[in-house]
Amino acid sequence: MNFHIDRNTVALAGVCLASLLFGLEISSVPVILPKLESLLAADFRDLQWIMNAYTIACTTVLMATGTLADRFGRKRVMVVTTVSFAVASLLCGLAPTAPLLIAARFLQGLAGGAMFTCSVAVLSHQFQDGRDRSKAFVAWSVISGIGLGFGPAIGGLIVALSSWQWVFLIHVPLAILALVFIVSGVTESRDGNAQKLDRAGILTLSFAVFGLSYLITQGADLGSGARIGVTVATVLAFIGFLFAERTSPYPMFDFSVFRIRQFSGAIMGGIGMNFSYWPFIIYLPIYFSGVLGYDSTTTGLLLLVYTLPLMLMSSTAERLRARYQARIAIPLGLLTLGVGFIAMRIGSGLEGANWLTMLPGTLIAGIGIGLTNSPTTNTTTGSVSPDRAGMASGIDISARLITLAINIAVLGLLLTQGIVSYLRGAFGTALGPRELGALAEKIAAGNLDGLSRQVPELAALDPSGAIAHAALVNGFGWVMLYCGIGVLALAVISFIIFGANTSAPKEKGVHRPAQAVGEAGS
Repeated sequence: MNFHIDRNTVALAGVCLASLLFGLEISSVPVILPKLESLLAADFRDLQWIMNAYTIACTTVLMATGTLADRFGRKRVMVVTTVSFAVASLLCGLAPTAPLLIAARFLQGLAGGAMFTCSVAVLSHQFQDGRDRSKAFVAWSVISGIGLGFGPAIGGLIVALSSWQWVFLIHVPLAILALVFIVSGVTESRDGNAQKLDRAGILTLSFAVFGLSYLITQGADLGSGARIGVTVATVLAFIGFLFAERTSPYPMFDFSVFRIRQFSGAIMGGIGMNFSYWPFIIYLPIYFSGVLGYDSTTTGLLLLVYTLPLMLMSSTAERLRARYQARIAIPLGLLTLGVGFIAMRIGSGLEGANWLTMLPGTLIAGIGIGLTNSPTTNTTTGSVSPDRAGMASGIDISARLITLAINIAVLGLLLTQGIVSYLRGAFGTALGPRELGALAEKIAAGNLDGLSRQVPELAALDPSGAIAHAALVNGFGWVMLYCGIGVLALAVISFIIFGANTSAPKEKGVHRPAQAVGEAGS
């Protein structure tokens, strides 16, 4: 019997595998953060940057990669970025210290973001027939969604069977396998009229996002002069970005699309998801392990409950959008997401809180993200003309990743401040502000075992560890409340921006490639 696999199928397998790896590196790493805190002597801020370095780096290359691929060849750039991702993953797995892991994660984010963006360009050219293209992007979106949805469970399973290093090292052979498929199946293509790279826009936006994240995470330890200097530099970078986009002949962002109500209202959906749901997944493993005392395998399974509805609700979300339009579907999804966080806040505050008291909130939040994701992506790309769909999708993903990077830092700040507030009430003046802050960061990392040995003065103040545990619960209460109230406010803003009833945007097959980018984006 002869088996024949055509070249397009091989190319699709390679691109899907590469996109699966990109998603796994977002959602599988949070599960191992509590282990990194103890094994690498990583403090709470190190844990934040282990995640944030990846997302900030992705944002840096997102808008540039498409132009580079068009100019130098989509297959060539895809091969280079996949090889770079494998090398960066190897460096992550071999990193002996937290600072080196953070640096390797930044390199991994650069490679992963570029690899992810290339995958869209490759599939768009590889599948010329409209029906085949639609099927290819459906398969690509599902596989990418699996990477995001099952990442926590996969990360927990890897840690249970082996060591934390393999959460990164497993990507090396998988990237090599993807590379074999890409080299064998992808047809080279380039655009002779490719636009020039918006270097000024890329640099100024990246610096502004990094500066803001740095201020949020490190600002308390900076002197007043240094804090003012970083603030001024960050503001100037953002002003420079706005100026660059206004004056560049090839701007990364075309701000005129924000005049389109459908587009602007849908962007609120992407911002809302990354304001609350996706940054919270970074800290949820700390809650399950540090507050509830579950091991990494149980934590991974509980995170699966949080993420699985993302895939299960996609078809329901599209039916809602088709029947009631995006102006109802997207705010409804954000509203559901907000209710989920409020339910989590209530469940975490109950006496004897456990996974069952958290279950309703995590499920509702997961349903909310599932209801929001697909309508948001389809509306941002479907509300503009076909020749601007790629740019609209790029703005959508950039808004998501920038919001994610900033809110990883904000949630960490809220968590520590909530802990400080509780400790101050419990200890009074026994500890000074600096000692309280240092203790709060150790508690926020979630490893409460042996905390009194690390902080000798805590042995007399809190011999049982009950105060530290209650402080961590209080900190998470602040975080959940912030996420819930914030995303509910964004639901209202989205509904107001959409305005009165409008006809649903007409979507053509040409929109599908750009559409799929956002569906796999967090």
